[in-house]
Amino acid sequence: MASSIPSVTPARLGPAFLGSLREVVGDVHLLTEPDVVASYAVDWTGRFVGATPAVVRPGSVEEVAAVVARCRDQGVAIVPQGGNTGMVGGGVPLHGEVVVSLRRLSLVEPVDAVAGQVTAGAGATLAAVQTAAKDAGWAYGVDLGGRDSATIGGNVATNAGGLRVLRYGDTRAQLLGVQAVLGNGDVIEHLGGLLKDNTGYPLHALLCGSEGTLGIVTAVRLRLVPPAPQRVAAILGMKDPATAVAVALELRRTLPTLSAAELMLRRGVELVCTVSGAAPPLPAAYDAYLLVEASGVDDPTPELTAALGAIGGVEDAAVAEDPQRIAALFRYREGHTEAINSLGTPHKLDVTLPNGVLAEMVERLPSIVAAVAPSASVWLFGHVGDGNIHVNVTGIPPDDERVDDAVFRAVAAVGGSISAEHGIGTAKRRWLELNRSPAERRAFSAIKRALDPARIMNPHVLVDPA
Repeated sequence: MASSIPSVTPARLGPAFLGSLREVVGDVHLLTEPDVVASYAVDWTGRFVGATPAVVRPGSVEEVAAVVARCRDQGVAIVPQGGNTGMVGGGVPLHGEVVVSLRRLSLVEPVDAVAGQVTAGAGATLAAVQTAAKDAGWAYGVDLGGRDSATIGGNVATNAGGLRVLRYGDTRAQLLGVQAVLGNGDVIEHLGGLLKDNTGYPLHALLCGSEGTLGIVTAVRLRLVPPAPQRVAAILGMKDPATAVAVALELRRTLPTLSAAELMLRRGVELVCTVSGAAPPLPAAYDAYLLVEASGVDDPTPELTAALGAIGGVEDAAVAEDPQRIAALFRYREGHTEAINSLGTPHKLDVTLPNGVLAEMVERLPSIVAAVAPSASVWLFGHVGDGNIHVNVTGIPPDDERVDDAVFRAVAAVGGSISAEHGIGTAKRRWLELNRSPAERRAFSAIKRALDPARIMNPHVLVDPA
């Protein structure tokens, strides 16, 4: 079956084919120089490195459709790419595919302030959408540490979550409509933004999380949320991870203004401080830290203080109410990724765990890794309020998948998901069967055959090529 997967061959990528792409996007937007295209062929972590003969940078949905048509006619595989901030190898050409970069589709249209909605191009950054919403008196519910480089198209492709899922939901929860070029060449557009529209299959929801395997998202209609201008954040020191998890889950139940709950452990915070030069967040060191944020129209500080007093278990706290100090507290959490990368290429195993076993698994995961890779280092942190734990492992080769296998199997065994964010990509594809039944995977394949019959759209991602 593998032989039926489109591949990029010298014959297919001869001067005539490249010339046809050049006719669509112009000479300046067809990149072929090896030194230029190299940055499009490696993921953010550095773990997944591929190669591409060409990067195409279309500037409109019409140009995207023309590029897809030419690739389909020649059987040339495509990898759509946004800000290239992915971490599972889903947005880089690991099999020699042509990269279709969406960065030029960066328009953020004027906010519909009455509806509380905005239409944004796939290449618009998350930060640009957040700014547009703020300027119009609204807010956007999704926030990530990589907001300045992550694109809306990439967020949709992977159904990105981030820091405030427990308050606003993931990207799919913000999505009201989509414009896209399907693998079969059809252009679909449904950007009206009606909150209630029961006229058939919600194609925007289907494309969200599809990782470019069905088509290329070119623009989306997003719902905005009321601003919560009054914010308070606190880093809480606790004796152990179990206490931190218990406090986070209880705050989620008792504090309606809770907008973020982030778990950090002692080794991770100490590494962030070493790499960044920041002072420790609290005078004494604790085995576990919880970064919490509450927000609303009114000052949420009294509610947060009362909730923490009723729960107990907090040994010390650093509280911030002004924006600069709040940002400083969040840097302890957001600095984890960069600090861990300074140690070498990590295995980033982003998982979701059921609340009932969350604390137990945070304690167990280091020993699970040690059983197969005794010399590895394990770094745990993440969005504990929604069960998302980032399992980062350093000290093992990028292609050593023993740790990945052990972690994913342990997570699935307790009812968790092998992918909380970033999608399946190529990194996790062989473990998809741990979370999805044969019937579900057959349905995935049937949908792909219908929308991408030539199998040119990211053919080695998510859905088994065979």
